[in-house]
Amino acid sequence: MLTSVERLLFVREVPIFKELRDDFLVRLASVMDELSFPSKHRIFTEGQEGRSLYILVSGTVRVHIGDRDLAQLKAGACFGEMSLFDAEPRSASISTLEQSECLMLTQMQLYDAIDETPGIAVNIIRLLSRRIRELNQKLNAKEAIMPPTETVRVPEMR
Repeated sequence: MLTSVERLLFVREVPIFKELRDDFLVRLASVMDELSFPSKHRIFTEGQEGRSLYILVSGTVRVHIGDRDLAQLKAGACFGEMSLFDAEPRSASISTLEQSECLMLTQMQLYDAIDETPGIAVNIIRLLSRRIRELNQKLNAKEAIMPPTETVRVPEMR
């Protein structure tokens, strides 16, 4: 368990919270739940309903769809944020690669935080935008490696 001071110091360094005032961060950090997960544990599964954002305090998690790995995240990384805004099912699964500790922020806690400090929404938008750009770069790199596929035309039958 993190002490309240350790929690504040940690949250202060998380990119989406970096520019926020300490008095706000103290309140935000105090409402987050602290969760511990064993190695090889699925935190959530693609397709599940989600109403919480996780911040990895320690350990490593993998982001995956089925058996295909999309990313590995380390301490300070956030995950699960998309479902907070669009009320859609989780787009990927998250599994621990080792013992991991997380802070969890629920949708209602986040909305209250945004009402009080709108800057947090801008920071989350930056995070989402950065992840989309990284995914686009990966897709473009794969397309550059793979030869173009030929389109085979099937004659119409009359």
